[in-house]
Amino acid sequence: MAATDVRPKITLACQECKHRNYITRKNRRNTPDRLELKKYCRNCRTHQAHKETR
Repeated sequence: MAATDVRPKITLACQECKHRNYITRKNRRNTPDRLELKKYCRNCRTHQAHKETR
């Protein structure tokens, strides 16, 4: 049942240092492609692009 969840948990990883910093949920119907957000990376100490990982 969890495989067909409409709002699955996703992990966001920093594009620069590849650390997985954030866990969030997304609506699979509204955003079917991978999510990319600019968020603060504690490892880089700057705002970086974070992309959805699997």
